[in-house]
Amino acid sequence: MIDRRVLGKALGLGTGAATVSAAGLRGLWAAGPASASTGAGSGASSTTSTTSTTVRTSPTVSAGGTAAPAAFPPLKQIRAGLLDVGYAELGPAHGPAVICLHGWPYDIHSYVDVAPLLAGEGYRVIVPYLRGHGTTRFLSARTTRNAQQSVIALDVIALMDALKIEKAVLAGFDWGSRTADIVAALWPERCKALVSVGGYLVTDREANLKPLAPRAEHAWWYQYYFATERGRLAMEDKTLRHDLTRLVWDTVSPTWAFDDATFERTAAAFDNPDHAAVVIHNYRWRLSLADGERRYDALEKRLAARPVIGVPALTLDPERDPFTAPGGGAAYRDRFTGPYEHRTLPGVGHNLPQEAPAAFARAVVDVDRF
Repeated sequence: MIDRRVLGKALGLGTGAATVSAAGLRGLWAAGPASASTGAGSGASSTTSTTSTTVRTSPTVSAGGTAAPAAFPPLKQIRAGLLDVGYAELGPAHGPAVICLHGWPYDIHSYVDVAPLLAGEGYRVIVPYLRGHGTTRFLSARTTRNAQQSVIALDVIALMDALKIEKAVLAGFDWGSRTADIVAALWPERCKALVSVGGYLVTDREANLKPLAPRAEHAWWYQYYFATERGRLAMEDKTLRHDLTRLVWDTVSPTWAFDDATFERTAAAFDNPDHAAVVIHNYRWRLSLADGERRYDALEKRLAARPVIGVPALTLDPERDPFTAPGGGAAYRDRFTGPYEHRTLPGVGHNLPQEAPAAFARAVVDVDRF
């Protein structure tokens, strides 16, 4: 989930209803402007626009006329850095690359409807399991099950190197937003453009030591639970982990009418043998309750300075996500210095790519044209 400091202002959220579309993007283009940003596509150094997007529900339909769940083609594996990474790939092998990054408690299926839309636009779409999820495995039993923010970003760089992808559009939510933000900030030569749900999510551990208002802290119940031995044991117990993650889904996506099968498909990714260790370390590290590794100190020092992001960027705020701060991205606007646009999606919850796949895919295509 996102950084707790973002939640400090996230009170008094509005209401609304949003639904998703699995229709082609070209039809979506005709429904409205491709970008409301006056400088988008013109090479402007810093362009700001705030828009509000609503999309319509349309399930995937099989040839027989009945609704059919979306699915990825057979997954691939590749050795990259410290990991054997499991990932889905769609689209032409030589198309411009888009890497879609999931968060917790989610997996690659957050993009199961996004990826075909982007592939249909000619993109090579890569959707990897993060460390500790799905079919991604550590190559060595001796490797520390570390989940500090710089390490996960380095996983993405290693994956790009292994796949011989020099530069890609990076798009993510939750842990995925943070990871994409870090790559864009520290290795801009590898990031063609950025889509970041929730905006600038680079963790500020010093700021995280300060308390928030009680109502804001309440939404972070699982973070404090994970700081305890009971929380760690719960994550290691399959039944308790299942029920805990289902509760998080229900809480942070209050308008998303997902079915049990949709959740169970993702919950299978949490059976990874390193899942509990990775998740617990991530949240404890953010609160300075667990150490990182010294070899990453230099990167973390750079991130502590809150580096700006100069690549073209489009930020998305889901209105019904309890972690979305009001103000149309104002809380993090100063961190983006290149061509920029912000969009708020009415009625959408935390798992934005799966709740509103057409809007997410459209953001990727639009930012690639900035």
